[in-house]
Amino acid sequence: MTQHIFSRRTLLRGLGVSMALPWLESINVWGDEKTGAEKASEAPVRLAILFSGNGFHSKEWWAKGEGSAMELGKVLAPLHDFREKLLFIQGLYNEQALKGNIHSSQTGNLLSGAPLASGGDIRSGTSVDQLLAQTYGRSTKVPSLVLACEKSNPSVHKNYSMLYSSHISWTSPTTPTPLELYPALAFDRLFKDEVQKGDQSVLDAVLSDARDLRRQISTSDQRKLDEYLDSVRDVEQRIAGAGKKGELQGWRPTLDKPNIARPADGIPQNIAEHMKLMCDILVLGFQTDTTRITTLKLNNDHSSLRFPHLGVDYMIHHLLSHSDTADWLKVNQFFVEQVGYIARKLDAIQEGSRTALDNSMLMYCSSMMTGNHNNDQLPVVMVGGGGGRIATGKILNYRDQPNRQMCRLYLSMMDKMSHRPKEFGDGKEPLNEV
Repeated sequence: MTQHIFSRRTLLRGLGVSMALPWLESINVWGDEKTGAEKASEAPVRLAILFSGNGFHSKEWWAKGEGSAMELGKVLAPLHDFREKLLFIQGLYNEQALKGNIHSSQTGNLLSGAPLASGGDIRSGTSVDQLLAQTYGRSTKVPSLVLACEKSNPSVHKNYSMLYSSHISWTSPTTPTPLELYPALAFDRLFKDEVQKGDQSVLDAVLSDARDLRRQISTSDQRKLDEYLDSVRDVEQRIAGAGKKGELQGWRPTLDKPNIARPADGIPQNIAEHMKLMCDILVLGFQTDTTRITTLKLNNDHSSLRFPHLGVDYMIHHLLSHSDTADWLKVNQFFVEQVGYIARKLDAIQEGSRTALDNSMLMYCSSMMTGNHNNDQLPVVMVGGGGGRIATGKILNYRDQPNRQMCRLYLSMMDKMSHRPKEFGDGKEPLNEV
């Protein structure tokens, strides 16, 4: 097709439903309209921040070398296939997180570098994802998705609110961004015109429109559309079955079995399925340009999750983190597997000359280096090319450098999304190497 007859807001529509399209070679979905023989505009840069609490195995979070010859410690083994699209970053830290108590004051300012209020008061700083949502995110249906797999903890720990341990995304200094724990509601935010419970299948509602579109696009784009619709159907079906079986996670109740019927559309009790669904929803949001910014909190700092599917059901996550056992390594790898799962799915989505992973930045981090609460440097790994703007396959070490603020990394990430504040948190300039 030499003329792009679809606007950048092209949608598949049904009653109460609208599904944005993925990047298709034969139509223009994103960016300014172009005419003549020009190709459709390039895909946008996306940002996903993934977090797990309590750090990692002290002897197995490492990387050596570069490119395809890079060696990864056992914690990062699930990212082996992405060594050439990876940045391993050492030495960055948040100075304000060294003040106050452990856990809460190490987490609540992770994405802002802001000082935290104590005494049970709530005051942090607007996080980098929400700053971008207020600017870069305005061009999409959902400015940002903030997903979680463990509910917020409202208690107080050593004079600091545990809300700090439960939230890394902050809409304002006094407002932690609400967490979406329910896969069904997160899915609805992407595809339904109103987020509410409903029995109608999103895919069934748009099939007629999809068939009409299919007749107007190229054969290769027909395959891509079919793959996308299949992905949506798969997520729908898994959400419908979520929670019907599986292991309990977190604190154990006194009952062995529930004494009431399970409510519909609940949180999956199988933590592996819960996380996988949230990862799939993240990918769908990026694939359709419904959102360009997603924060996925896999668990809290000071987490109470359990992992029966790993054979690790005798101790909660927080207590496991205090020793370098083989079971702690299993749990670490399970979390990193979620990053690898997202990366693999994005890398399979072709967007012109690049993949969706090449057009994205996936940052994975924790609140401390190990479960012993040491956060004089933070564990950070990034996957993806940021729209071809990041040179990957490298190890960056800032450990002995004077200006190693974590917020400098955020300035670099914002730069890739064409948002360039003069400073952010305690960061005054971006990292030149990112």
